[in-house]
Amino acid sequence: MSKNHNHQQLIQTLLNCVLACEHCATACLGEQDVNMMAGCIKLDRDCADICSQGARLLQRDSVIAHQYLVLCEEICRLCAQECGKHNMDHCQQCAEACRQCAEACHAHHEPITQD
Repeated sequence: MSKNHNHQQLIQTLLNCVLACEHCATACLGEQDVNMMAGCIKLDRDCADICSQGARLLQRDSVIAHQYLVLCEEICRLCAQECGKHNMDHCQQCAEACRQCAEACHAHHEPITQD
């Protein structure tokens, strides 16, 4: 059994987070007060990019993949906190996807070390 197979659920969780963040950012751009949503949009975009890269690193069995998950967890927690402040459905759904992703990353990450 390959490592990739072992990480399929984690990869899917990361990709679910990417999709939720992209949806949230796009929906936020359609809100009446876009300026109020600027922080949410920025974190959504950062979270989507970082989690997308995390999924790719896991898929290719990168030697840095498990260390990179520390960063994924951090951005997911920040994004969940910001999205959780807003009552729109897309923000609440994004916050939940980010919380789930943060927990999954926390369960699988390794400390960042340098030899």
